Amino acid sequence: MTGRLIKILLDGEALHRLSALQEADRTQAVADLEAENEFSPLSHPELEGILHLSIQEGRMVFDIRDAAETPLMAIVLAMGPFKMLIKDYQMLLDSYAGAIAEGREAKIQAIDMGRRGLHNEGAELMQARLEGKVVIDFPTARRLFTLVCALHQKL
Repeated sequence: MTGRLIKILLDGEALHRLSALQEADRTQAVADLEAENEFSPLSHPELEGILHLSIQEGRMVFDIRDAAETPLMAIVLAMGPFKMLIKDYQMLLDSYAGAIAEGREAKIQAIDMGRRGLHNEGAELMQARLEGKVVIDFPTARRLFTLVCALHQKL
């Protein structure tokens, strides 16, 4: 048996500034994660836990707790390696919104392909940065990247 997250909570001021598309992405990522994920801290491999995800002082914080909200461990990752991917992702979301407003189906499809590619890069980076700390599958890493993008909005 592998560990999993039973609940994901996001903490951050940026969540109040999300566009409708970003909010939909965030909501879907949380719902998908809560339905299915693989997230096994090496120190607690069979944990069914709660993740409080936030960005604090330019760092990504994974505050991992058990089902009773007892803190178990915190993993802090530098945002630097993610910043360019996040910036590109946010530019694609802006372009996507414009393409939808213009009704340009071909452009929407092209942007969506680019978005999937950035999600894949973000997931690979997430897995690499968590290596040695947490065993995480690719779909979980993709969804966590979406959430990090939502948390990283400029205020």
